[in-house]
Amino acid sequence: MNVYVDTSVVLRVLFRERGRIVEWGKWKKAFVNRIWLTEAMRVIERLRLQGAIDDADRASLQSDIRIIHDSFHVVPLTEGLLEQAEGSFPTVIGTLDAIHLASADLVRRREKIDVFLTHDKRLGTAARSLGFAVKGTKPQPSR
Repeated sequence: MNVYVDTSVVLRVLFRERGRIVEWGKWKKAFVNRIWLTEAMRVIERLRLQGAIDDADRASLQSDIRIIHDSFHVVPLTEGLLEQAEGSFPTVIGTLDAIHLASADLVRRREKIDVFLTHDKRLGTAARSLGFAVKGTKPQPSR
């Protein structure tokens, strides 16, 4: 199974939060965009500055993040990818989510992506709108 992994999935695993993806690590290939590492490191730094974690926790979490990063197939931030992320999407999404979706779409053109993993509801909806199977969020009810 090939998956695209959003940052929210990794963070939920690292912080041992409820609702983690049961398929964690049970994939053949896991793809991410390089931006995930920046997102994850910013969360750790924010938690340190807020006093929610101490320096030892920060160092441990950053080490875990780097180990996980090394296990992923990383899609680089390129001019072409950013241009695709600047374009139109079927649903409303922010900048980082557009980068993740453009990355998954780029990978999908070369290799099969079986599942898009995210805990972000808006990103899950956007991924579904592009035809990805999504795990980690429930589809939003139609109104």
